[in-house]
Amino acid sequence: MSKGPGLFSDIGKKAKDLLTRDYISDQKISVSTYSDSGVALSSTAVKKGGLSSGDVGAQYKYNNALVDVKVDTESNISTTITFTDIVPSTKTIASVKLPDYNSGKLEVQYFHHHASFTTAAALSQSPAVDLSATIGTPTFAIGAEAGYETSSGKLTKYTAGISVTKPDSSASIILGDKGDTIRASYVHYLDLLKKSAAVAEITRRFSTNENTFTVGGSCAVDNLTVVKAKLNNHGKLGALLQHEIMPKSLLTISSEFDTKALDKTPRFGLALALKP
Repeated sequence: MSKGPGLFSDIGKKAKDLLTRDYISDQKISVSTYSDSGVALSSTAVKKGGLSSGDVGAQYKYNNALVDVKVDTESNISTTITFTDIVPSTKTIASVKLPDYNSGKLEVQYFHHHASFTTAAALSQSPAVDLSATIGTPTFAIGAEAGYETSSGKLTKYTAGISVTKPDSSASIILGDKGDTIRASYVHYLDLLKKSAAVAEITRRFSTNENTFTVGGSCAVDNLTVVKAKLNNHGKLGALLQHEIMPKSLLTISSEFDTKALDKTPRFGLALALKP
């Protein structure tokens, strides 16, 4: 794949990941390993509230094809097949979740030095089609996406965004929800490994005149431990601690509470990801 501006979904992704990734409110344990034949095996169990669920999965890579199969406790079988460079500089992704045969989806991504395009369509009689395009460079990118419902002949979404990326920072502005919201974000990295960073994000919804301002960050306490925190103007405070208990195996403890309603019970989450 070429070094271009990336996909439209990459615009604003660094700030979003820093403010949302690994913040959990349930209990989760996952175990991953590799067989001698090169198959990656995984098993996950999740407890959320009073409900428990789980899945087992297998992933196998052969030449330029990657096959991912997952079976969950509700008897759903999810299959994703990814082909790289069937046509130069492209990635093709086909997925389906059985027994729902209408859940099939086909996505094609094209990467160029100064542009990227994606087309995704549901494999049904009246498919929904999503299109996106981005032009620019790894440093500066501008793009847009749109969704079209063939059964009604209407646009279901349209979004535009712009991003500026430097080695130690990233900024983006996204106009979404059919022009009803605008979100601006900025991330600044404090070390070369990008484990310590500060982030700020402001979102305005025009239909309700509501503003949400969020600040957060991550700090590498040492080579094995990372602490993250975030706070918005509505008083929601979140924090997490992630520790590498053994190589590639992570323990994550997360919590969130409302500083304007301290009588409410805080939300806690625990995740253990083991990769023997």
